[in-house]
Amino acid sequence: MSNELIIRPQVPAKRPEVSLPGLVFGTKPRVILKRSVWMLAGLFVLYFGVLGNLMHRIDADLDFMPPNPVEGGSHAVNMAEALITREVVTHRWTANDPVFFPTGFHDNMPNFQRGMMRAISRFTLELENQIGRLRGSSAIDSDLERASGLLQFPPDVWIFDLDQSLLPVQPAETQYEAAARALRAYNTRVAQRVAIFETRADALALTIERMASELGSRAAIVDDHVSADRFIFDVLADDIFYVNKGMAYASYLLLRELGRDFENVIASQGLSRVWMQALDSLREASQQQPLIVLNSSGASSFLANHLHLQGFYLKRAILQLDEISRVIRATR
Repeated sequence: MSNELIIRPQVPAKRPEVSLPGLVFGTKPRVILKRSVWMLAGLFVLYFGVLGNLMHRIDADLDFMPPNPVEGGSHAVNMAEALITREVVTHRWTANDPVFFPTGFHDNMPNFQRGMMRAISRFTLELENQIGRLRGSSAIDSDLERASGLLQFPPDVWIFDLDQSLLPVQPAETQYEAAARALRAYNTRVAQRVAIFETRADALALTIERMASELGSRAAIVDDHVSADRFIFDVLADDIFYVNKGMAYASYLLLRELGRDFENVIASQGLSRVWMQALDSLREASQQQPLIVLNSSGASSFLANHLHLQGFYLKRAILQLDEISRVIRATR
């Protein structure tokens, strides 16, 4: 037997892998970076795409009725209060969402809510100046004055507004909730017959004139935008479209209920038919639901111009409301 010493080469021991969630020490940095990028992209899509879409809601329900109305009060005031509460509390106010919220990159619902609040604000202002005052000359109702002032608050103010203060401020939704409470307080007093709600023909005429004027300003914006030479996929077109949609929708519901408050005036003036036609026009303007808002050339035979169609219905409603006002004034 040979006495030679056999020396075998040493095989280095395999280094144990230490795992972290989704990573392994020893993995190439490029692989780690790639996985991290994909993970962040997935979270981005889930947060802003999925969750943001779930929170994004445009409620243009034509059958909406106030869930808790003041019995014996004004139908239109009940509707104004209910619409504010629905958008601010039930659906959540999104017009002031900062960019890091799930809805931060969704602008259709915020614009729709802005349009609604603009219509409600205009109605409340006329309520304060015309319907809620004895022949427009008595003292202004304190609850209506408060509601009207609160509804003028900018819709995009969040809890921080660096233009005003470095400290937290009251956001838009807080102001609007307070306005809804003021409207309910006024309507409760109307039901108790201790607050004024004038159902005179001239008060109705002035109110619808001002509401029609507000719609007219939006129709003029549509005209200016459509007449400009813009690309069919216009990033501003959907902003204008959804503000108008919100205004038309809220105006439809408010005027529908105002028609119940002034039913005798409308019937006695022979205006029932044109009143319903005005409501039909506003309903059509509020119910378009395009997947993408297109701003094609008016001469195009194949591509739609949703702003142009919406503007047509707005203008038709304005003409019909103006006709109602003229008839009322002519018979005074």
